Amino acid sequence: MYKFEKLEVYKIALDYVDLVYVLAGKLPRIEEFNLKPQMLRAATSVVLNIAEGSTGQSDAEQARFLGMAIRSVFETVACRQLICRRGYVLESDELVQQLEEAAEKLSRKLQAMRKGLARSGN
Repeated sequence: MYKFEKLEVYKIALDYVDLVYVLAGKLPRIEEFNLKPQMLRAATSVVLNIAEGSTGQSDAEQARFLGMAIRSVFETVACRQLICRRGYVLESDELVQQLEEAAEKLSRKLQAMRKGLARSGN
């Protein structure tokens, strides 16, 4: 088992990607080459940056990868908002609510981990 596979934030990110894939599956064909792949790439990037940053890097380098993961979470949030604004999925939809809560939890965990690395690096 790799180090990143033991991280709680990694497991949370995997669950988040699963939710994003469900939402992306609800998008109309017109978004097949726009919002859908953009959102999927961003969500996948969260997981990949957590994994890549944990591979024996310095704390500063790991924090940099976590920063990229955080930005990718925010990108998925913006995509979700665009999806709702276009009326593809209602803001009140249970999946949208789950995604919003999951994004908040994931970004908080990533930011806490990044801050912890910054403190240990001083």
